[in-house]
Amino acid sequence: MRRILLSALALALMLTASRVTFAQTEVTLIAPGGIRAPIEQLIPGFEKKTGYKVKATFGSGGGTKQQVLRGDVFDVPIVQPPLPDVIASGNVVESTATPLASVAVGVAVKKGSPHPDISSTEAVKKMLLSAKSIVCPDAATGAAAGVSINEMLKRLGIDDQIEPKLTRPKGTGPGGAGGGAVVSVMVGKGEAEIGMTFISEMNDPGIDIVGPLPREVLPWTPLVGFVSAHAKNPEAAKALLQYLSSPEAAAVYKALGMQPGK
Repeated sequence: MRRILLSALALALMLTASRVTFAQTEVTLIAPGGIRAPIEQLIPGFEKKTGYKVKATFGSGGGTKQQVLRGDVFDVPIVQPPLPDVIASGNVVESTATPLASVAVGVAVKKGSPHPDISSTEAVKKMLLSAKSIVCPDAATGAAAGVSINEMLKRLGIDDQIEPKLTRPKGTGPGGAGGGAVVSVMVGKGEAEIGMTFISEMNDPGIDIVGPLPREVLPWTPLVGFVSAHAKNPEAAKALLQYLSSPEAAAVYKALGMQPGK
């Protein structure tokens, strides 16, 4: 009986040690969908280089920020400005702020369709006013691209004219991808003439990317990483941020139409 009890105790200790070891080697990350594509490409290289495993969760820009403000537990959050509320929450280590990349809202059309002129403010207005149907992420779900597009339409003074032909899908794309992926799919299927979302989310084979909107029309959105104040593994979190801001990462960001750094 004593041997059985000792064996059970030893097994329990082994399982506990295993769980502790796993917690020490896993790094959790949350981020908006606008940076999902490069992060997913970079994770295998980081894991191979460091031995850490990364568990990444992606959502809307607004939803990710709310997770930080609530004090949810993870190691690395990636958020978009404005940052004062994030820093004031005390849920991130301010000194670890790391600019990763900026992403533009772009325009997509069905593969093989004529490319509209988007070279100037007036050209963008003409494109939007002449389009029969437009799709973009839903700002109501916290989608950062959707919020930016709504603000752009108001600045251009055409929001009332565009609204009747604008679709804002609320679902998610393949693998839980955000609304930007749905935008690409809809354009690829011919369900909308013009699609607008972050260029990094435009990956449907049925589309052509016309290009980014001019900065004068819509500034690029920066994405900044932090070490969480609640990180279970701060050293691993720092290592992940260093890798995501490395020259290797910069090459991936550029390949996806993003601008590394600030």
